[in-house]
Order: sequence, then structure tokens, then C-alpha cells
Amino acid sequence: MTLSQDEAFARIRLLRSPNIGPVSYAQLLRRFGTAAEAIAALPDLAKRGGRAYRAAPEAKIEAEVAATRRAGAKYLFHDQPDYPRLLAETPGAPPIVTWRGDLSLAARPCVAMVGARNASAAAVKLSRDFARALADAGFTVVSGLARGIDGAAHEGALPATIGVIASGIDIAYPPQHAELQERIASEGLLIAEQPPGTEPRGSHFPSRNRIIAGLAAGTLVVEAAPKSGSLITARLAGEAGREVMAIPGSPLEARSTGCNHLIREGAVLVQAPEDVIELLSSFDGTPRSTFREPVEQHFDFAGMDGEDFEDAEPADIASLLTTAPVAVDELIRQSGTSAAAVQMALLELEIAGLLERHAAGRVSVKGLK
Repeated sequence: MTLSQDEAFARIRLLRSPNIGPVSYAQLLRRFGTAAEAIAALPDLAKRGGRAYRAAPEAKIEAEVAATRRAGAKYLFHDQPDYPRLLAETPGAPPIVTWRGDLSLAARPCVAMVGARNASAAAVKLSRDFARALADAGFTVVSGLARGIDGAAHEGALPATIGVIASGIDIAYPPQHAELQERIASEGLLIAEQPPGTEPRGSHFPSRNRIIAGLAAGTLVVEAAPKSGSLITARLAGEAGREVMAIPGSPLEARSTGCNHLIREGAVLVQAPEDVIELLSSFDGTPRSTFREPVEQHFDFAGMDGEDFEDAEPADIASLLTTAPVAVDELIRQSGTSAAAVQMALLELEIAGLLERHAAGRVSVKGLK
């Protein structure tokens, strides 16, 4: 689809406004039709949730757009044809990203490669060799530009690689990968969810990991300690119904513990690039790996009739919510009202800054600080 400049600007402003995340962004567009109408409705929605509200200032968005242009980047919106199909299918996919490079790389078969930052020399070489072989076989290698395994995967796959960063598109992180990040932006594809000028924070990395996992049909963990962020990416890949693969290591090596755990829990054991190629070349949406974290089933609001949501009056669910996360399905059952009414009430609370969303379609009220 072709967005008008006014609507594109309004969408950026909507997403950058306080308390708006991927879920509420999608719900607001579905209810009001355009971002401009949604922004106009925000103060009233927040008031019904019990708080005053101000949307992101237009001047702030104008500065962001200018910074994006200076960085040589472009915006990609969730409903544009070039938005990666597999990423669009993942829960909470980013509604807007900025990018530099060759966007067609995201349309090719993708495999994510992740692992330890303090990787062993052998694992770094293995990562580089695997990535080169996968790129030669026609795959795009996706990773997060971190030290160790990520950097080696990008180097081996260039130019057939996608770097997903936790900062703004104009911020190089880690600093020692500034040259590599620029090469990826020039020869491959660089993607950022955060606005330009944003320095990476701890909370940005799990968000980045969901994009890495979402872009790929499968995620390969090369080397990882028990509490590595790479295991978060593997879990997200499993939750999204993608392949989860791991290279085994010695039980005496702490950096192999994470991979061995994944294999024990159902990830596919991989020993050569051909194993990955064979597995993903025949991937039909049903992974052979059985690695999964327990995930509660939850109501899919995306499949709801838009008119039902548009006409819904918010349900009275305040007494049902606590700081303990609860599934939206359970709120629908206990409230005795429609899904659309519960959704509307949650939206108002979220915009007012009183609601927190969790994985697997669960929500809670924010604790007092």
C-alpha cells in the first residue's frame, strides 16, 4: 500500500506517544481507521482510564524524521508489501522499523545465528564458516551485531546478512563494530526499531531478539552460557513456531551449557551447515524441533470483527486486575462480557499508563512506584 506523507507522519507520532506499544497501536488503527483519528482520540481514552494524556509533540517527530533522512535510512510500516512476511506473523511484531541497505534480503529464506559474546576462538571460527556456507546456499543470515558469535556470523555471510540493532539506526553498538555495522548497512541490510539517536538500554535487547527470531525460519545457537540472551532468542523462535537448532559442546565447557540444554529440551542438534540447509529448505511451518516454553493460549484480537471492536463499550474489569499477570481469556470469561469490550477496557488502561502487557497474552496493572 502507499501511505500519504501525512498518514505516515501520524503513524510515527502515534507509536512514539506515551504508553503505545505494538498491541495498542494495532488496536487503535483498527478502531479509528487512521493514525490521525487515533491520536485525536487518545486524550479521551486516557481520561476514561483515569489519567490526563498528551501525544508525542509534532516537533519531536519532525526532528526524528529529519534524523532518519540524515542517516540515509527509510521507514517501513507493518502493512507495506515489503514488510517481511515471517516477521509480520510473530506476536507483537514492530509496527514501524527504520532500515538501510538491501531490503530484498529479508524476502529470502532467513536463518538467525546467535551465541555468546565472550565466545571461544573455535566457536567464532565455526560461526563464520557456518554463515559463509549458509549464504553460499542462498540463505540470508540474521544476527544482532554483538561481539563474538554475532559479529562472526555477519562477517562470514556478508553481503547476505541482516543486522538487527537495539539502538537507533544512526548509533553504532558496540562501538568496536562501527565499521562492521556500516558495511552491513551498505552491503547487506540494517534494521532498527528504536528512533534515531536512541542509545541501547537493557530493555531494548529482548525487543531486538524478537525481531531476529521473527525474521527467520529457524534460529541456530552456536555457543551460549546458561543465562545467555541467545537463549531468549531461541525461546522466542520456539514460541513463534520456528525451528530451534543448537551446536553441541563439551559438558566441561560453561559456554556450551546453554546449547546442550536446548538440545536436551528439544532443539535440533546441528553439526554441519548441511544440517541447517536440509532442515530449513524443507521447512513448511511445522518445525521438527520440539523446544518450547509453556505458553498459555490467548484470544487473537487480530481476528476480531473490526465493527465489533469499533462499537464496543469498555467492560468493567478493574476489580479483576492485580499486579499478577492474568490471561486476557480469563478476563473475558470472568467478566461475562464480550472480547471486544474487554479489549477496549484494556486499551484505555494502557493508554492511561496503568496497564502492563506480558508474554502469552497476559496483562496486569502496574505496581505503584
